[in-house]
Amino acid sequence: MPALLILIAVLNIPQQSAKPIDVPTPRLRNNPISIENQKTGTFDWQLTNPAIRHEIEGYASLTSVNRGNEIKLFVNTKDPSYTIEIFRMGWYGGAGGRQIIPTITRNASKQPPPIVNQASGLIECNWQDPYILKISDNSGDSTEWTSGVYLAKLTGSKSYKQSYIIFVVRDDSRPSDILFQSSVTTYQAYNNWGSMSLYRWNSRGKQAYKVSFNRPYAASPDRAGGYGVGAGEFLTNFQPKRRTSNAGWEYNMVRWLEREGYDVTYATDIDTHNNPLDIRSTKPILFLHKAFLSVGHDEYWSWQMRQNVQAARERGVSLGFFSSNTCYWQIRFEPSLITQEMDRTIVAYKESAVLDPFARDSNVANDYLVTTIWRNKPVKRPEDALIGVMYETFQVNADIIVTDAAPDWLLAGTQLSQDDTTVSVRANSKALSKEMHLEGLLGYEVDRMFGNAPTNTVRIAHSPYSYNGGTRYSDMTIYTTDSDAIVFATGSMQWSWGLDDYNAPQLRPSLLSADAQAITRNVLARMILRRR
Repeated sequence: MPALLILIAVLNIPQQSAKPIDVPTPRLRNNPISIENQKTGTFDWQLTNPAIRHEIEGYASLTSVNRGNEIKLFVNTKDPSYTIEIFRMGWYGGAGGRQIIPTITRNASKQPPPIVNQASGLIECNWQDPYILKISDNSGDSTEWTSGVYLAKLTGSKSYKQSYIIFVVRDDSRPSDILFQSSVTTYQAYNNWGSMSLYRWNSRGKQAYKVSFNRPYAASPDRAGGYGVGAGEFLTNFQPKRRTSNAGWEYNMVRWLEREGYDVTYATDIDTHNNPLDIRSTKPILFLHKAFLSVGHDEYWSWQMRQNVQAARERGVSLGFFSSNTCYWQIRFEPSLITQEMDRTIVAYKESAVLDPFARDSNVANDYLVTTIWRNKPVKRPEDALIGVMYETFQVNADIIVTDAAPDWLLAGTQLSQDDTTVSVRANSKALSKEMHLEGLLGYEVDRMFGNAPTNTVRIAHSPYSYNGGTRYSDMTIYTTDSDAIVFATGSMQWSWGLDDYNAPQLRPSLLSADAQAITRNVLARMILRRR
């Protein structure tokens, strides 16, 4: 019994983040994100009693919703009633979130079991009695339902168990400097709610070829990461503990961007796929921004996603890949098997691509859509042709090594800076360093240059790591297009851990890096200033 009480106590510890690294505070920016983050935040968004055994759980009818529209929240629990609290996630003075509307109380409904398609492995729910959340759109006030990542916190009235429903609020008509893409297709690929995912190692029997957004997100396989249950890989991740820390990546970047006051709006991969026209400007939404960011784990891309991102690049939109293993598997979208709503099902035959109906039919015109690795036949579009680098190795945990061969503007404010604006100079050094180590920021999946990148691509970092008794190298790159867009790639998922300390020390050590923060500021400044 004492051991059980200790375990419960550990699970109930609020995950308050450490204080940010002591760096100069940027001047206050007058944009909706800066204004939003001056409002009073709270730590109440955190789960203190995670429902890791499905005591209460839910899913949203959409991965994102534009301001002025509505989204449905479906919930299942054995408790007689439950509450919903809606939080917008950001910085908020370090609290990390703000409650947007008063708490909602609802009577619970008994939900039917999911449908199971034995042939594809698809698990899909058809739950009833959703709460319909209406997102207001005051065109004169962009800080009312400010674009961002939102968590609906569910709490059972009897069990007091808690979980999340995650969704994004978009602001399609606002031309913010930065568009942050949340990688929900990768969340869903690894999600094994119902014991099926796109992976054999966390599926029952064979892996699925199709997965649905009409189901909750499962808990992390690491009980210590249970406090992220329902939020996909936004806070924690679905990876086996033996591979990497179960800390997520996206939320760290969100916190840092909003702490710094950047003008940012949010979307998901589904929006990148559809790239709808803004009704006011009649331009695709990706064209309205100066920079597009892919952060952390962004592995699953549709053909349309890549086409739309590449088209934005050709229009001068810079691309920031603060991620790795990006655009590795091609996917297709299909409507929901139950509701017929568009883009609710991901199709990915992956290692069994020969079974993909597009590979088996006699129509060679659709072979480019076969759900295999992008660089492989019949797709044959290497990822590094867009990104600069592409995936090679997983289960890496090492340092990123940046050399003084990197452009001077990128190194400004770092220990390799050639002026007196250095943020972190090694104590008692007698000469300028020729390289700097960004400790612990290389991993857990890493990329390198393979020879398909644009010819003007510059390698900023060339970082060794051990592999099967030998040494491999990961690369960080940057290039500029004829449209004057910048394309930057870290070649590592863990970059954002150098920006913000959420999840440290609960799931990983602190890896805050003044140099990584300075490089990120320099890259974003270059992207924003180049496109006016």
